Amino acid sequence: MTRASEDQYQLSMRCLIAERAGLQRAVRRIAERLTVPCGEREGRIRGYKDQSERFQKQRRLQVLNCRLTAVEEKIASGRPSIVTGGKRLARVRHNLADAQLTETEWQQRWNAGRLFLTADGESGAPHGNYTITVAPDDGTVTLVLPEPLRHLANAPRGRYRLSCTIGFHHRREEWLDRVTANRAVRYDIVHDPVRGRWHLDASWSADTAALPTPGEIRALGEHTIGIDLNADHLAAWVLDPHGNPTGTPHTIPLDLTGPASRRDGRLRAAITDLIALTKQHQCVGIVVENLDFADARTTGRETMGRGGRGKRFRRTVAGIPTARFRERLRGMAFHAGLVVIAVDPAYTSIWGEQHWKGPLRQTHTKTTVTRHHSAAVAIGRRGLGHRIRRRPGVTGTHQRMSARRATGQTASVPRPRGTTSPPRTASMPNRGGKTRPDQGDQLVLLPDPEDRSRDHRATRPESSDLANTGQHR
Repeated sequence: MTRASEDQYQLSMRCLIAERAGLQRAVRRIAERLTVPCGEREGRIRGYKDQSERFQKQRRLQVLNCRLTAVEEKIASGRPSIVTGGKRLARVRHNLADAQLTETEWQQRWNAGRLFLTADGESGAPHGNYTITVAPDDGTVTLVLPEPLRHLANAPRGRYRLSCTIGFHHRREEWLDRVTANRAVRYDIVHDPVRGRWHLDASWSADTAALPTPGEIRALGEHTIGIDLNADHLAAWVLDPHGNPTGTPHTIPLDLTGPASRRDGRLRAAITDLIALTKQHQCVGIVVENLDFADARTTGRETMGRGGRGKRFRRTVAGIPTARFRERLRGMAFHAGLVVIAVDPAYTSIWGEQHWKGPLRQTHTKTTVTRHHSAAVAIGRRGLGHRIRRRPGVTGTHQRMSARRATGQTASVPRPRGTTSPPRTASMPNRGGKTRPDQGDQLVLLPDPEDRSRDHRATRPESSDLANTGQHR
């Protein structure tokens, strides 16, 4: 009980600190825009449209300051608001008619939400848990009774055996391996008053796995897949260890409309399809953006546009389940034996469209390549430690038909004004459409064989972050 209470307290304090940071961002942004006259701009800060909007923002600023003061007082006193059973269910008590519940039904849900029957396991104990024990052979459940209730025991050593038996279907083999080896297993007894059922949940910590780094993935020659998360689909592309897109682009539909339970199920289904696609192409890792729209959602219209266009954009951002997708993908990919690499999302869409959309459309004429697919390529390259932007003059797909030349062979070398350059050789291709050598170019020597990849090395391999934690519940 002490551990569970301390975990709840620490979680509430972290939520208060996050709320304070969001309120401070909103207050700072509104205060900056209030210093600029209406309809004017000072540097990158734009004033409000008219005096009416400015007045409303001044009122909004007062409300935010009051909320910020209350949050800071709670943090300073160290007393967050904690409702055992849930604040939402507590508020339903005052609106039973709208929730279509009777007082008795609400009371049953309230008691079930506040029920606390948990036993942490310990290694070396019989079947991994001495307080709540589940026999692996017949599924009987026995509990240790407290001292005042020892007279109700119907099993040896002051234990009570339940009349029913249980059976695990999901991950049963792993549970059997742990309980037969007397390794720690935690059990939670949960009551569902809506269906009138009792459930026994088993959980344990998985062993921490030694995950490969992006450099090791490149050295082993393994493939990865880059993912671009959007409001209605996942755009994916498989990349080789050199960062080159292979095969065709892939699109996984993602419909997140409807209630929360339906959205979560569809999100899991999309991640399942993604993992199956990864296994099909023998990829060892999934590269995603470390997206978090917390700052943008806090400031709202102050940074995400105005009018109908800004409203549509804010609705789109609100519909992207960044945090839930990241947590679901991390857990499901870990159990599938895959590595998840989270990278910086800066400029992935812009540079992907600028440098990869055109060339990919030229090589995939029978497949529709969108800017989201090019962003997936950019994300995958960043996860492997390669550059996103293509170097100017990179060799085209059809070298005999392309007017560009290989960047590893020629480069522009500055020279003093008034000097002339040596004539071009016949082996050097001419620029587009020219019939005579261009004496404005100068030939440079190739680097040494052992240093030929000097200009192509990854400059920021440490910017990637392995998102797997190796924990399982």
